[in-house]
Amino acid sequence: MGTPNLRRLLNLLDGSLEITDHHTEITDRKRLQDNIYKLAETSALGSSTDKGAAQYIIRRAALAFGAIPSSIIELYLARGRGEIPLTFTVPAINLRMLSFDAARAVFRVAKEMNAGAFIFEIARSEMGYTDQRPAEYTSSVLAAAIAEGYTGPVFIQGDHFQISAKRFASSPESEVQAVKDLTKEAIAAGFYNIDIDTSTLVDITKPSVSDQQKLNYTLSAMYSAFIRSLQPDQVQVSIGGEIGEVGGHNSTEEELRAYMDGYRKELSRQAPGTIGLSKISIQTGTSHGGVVLPDGSIAKVNLDFGILLKLSRVARSVYVMGGTVQHGASTLPESAFGKFVESEAVEVHLATNFQNMVFDRLPDELRSEIYAYLDNNNASERKPDMTDEQFYYKTRKNSIGPFKAKTWNLPPDTKKEIAQALEEQFRKLFVYLGMYGTRAYVDSKVSPIKIEPDLKFYLGEAAEGEEVLDLAD
Repeated sequence: MGTPNLRRLLNLLDGSLEITDHHTEITDRKRLQDNIYKLAETSALGSSTDKGAAQYIIRRAALAFGAIPSSIIELYLARGRGEIPLTFTVPAINLRMLSFDAARAVFRVAKEMNAGAFIFEIARSEMGYTDQRPAEYTSSVLAAAIAEGYTGPVFIQGDHFQISAKRFASSPESEVQAVKDLTKEAIAAGFYNIDIDTSTLVDITKPSVSDQQKLNYTLSAMYSAFIRSLQPDQVQVSIGGEIGEVGGHNSTEEELRAYMDGYRKELSRQAPGTIGLSKISIQTGTSHGGVVLPDGSIAKVNLDFGILLKLSRVARSVYVMGGTVQHGASTLPESAFGKFVESEAVEVHLATNFQNMVFDRLPDELRSEIYAYLDNNNASERKPDMTDEQFYYKTRKNSIGPFKAKTWNLPPDTKKEIAQALEEQFRKLFVYLGMYGTRAYVDSKVSPIKIEPDLKFYLGEAAEGEEVLDLAD
């Protein structure tokens, strides 16, 4: 099959998988599960040509195994129509470190709870500092599904496909194109859920709310039309929009209506008859990663659940979307998570706390090496009044990519400890968010479509990294 790289890497699966140009056959499922980690590691750490070959094989293997990249749109639209109960909030989980091991922990909990309504996601910014392009992220998740014996729809999402306001101001066409290029890459990699974030361009100095949101909704509609032009046959990508940048002022009903009314008119003009958004992200008082105090602890957040509830009901009743989305939530106290369900949020994004849990369990020697790296490479980010705790907490995400190989190669006991801690955390969050039994809702609404991967995409030139310092996570 294919190139010598493909044939050589296929041999790592110990004869458990046979692939020809038009056929994939699993000859031994257990042996495939036991050996798929070898390709997951190659996908993350191999040479550029080996990475692509490993990612292609994983994608083909996952489809044959029954782990199928899918869109969650039908579940969300059914919720908007009142066909799905409001008894759960979908966790969208950003895996920045040890993605394969962490995804395995998620799948273990999902199988235990018969959960199906959960998303794996990665933001444009995270792809940069974690050194994980879309194809690699998809491969980590799908390989984890195989390893854990998970079958069914697997929801993989592009989080904060965000316009940089700074770069847009100086070169709007190139910045718009950069997000288009990323979107095309992500869809080819199996991201059938994409959150467009042009909320960075909201201009609150304009006289009316509609004028403030105009550039936001116009570009959101343009990107939606672009996504619809790229999506595979029989797949309707789930698209999210955003009306308020996380960390800014709390969103209002007037803003939601101005954005959605403008968006619908623009989408109808640019792509008549196409389906629009399935959800809407709002600001309720959180910030990405939380606010770290001088002693290293996280400041308490005054989150307005009333806004979340009110706008979620407007999103469903007026615009037939699944509801509102909450960002920047992973560092909130555990007692808050049940309130997302009570507030009828359709989705909540969780990221930084999982990163924190990994850093807290790294060997002291490796952590010291990371902090020395940050002292040398991120000194410009250290403000005069910052404590060491604040500086390292703010900047340590920038070490994830450079130290990816060292975290992948942690001692087995350390990786086991981290995986167990993550699994316990995922279990708690799944309970709070009402995940028990949600597989039934997913199966009733989502029909996964097997989209065969394009070999040329996986064996082509790797996409280059980009500057992401001013983008949200």
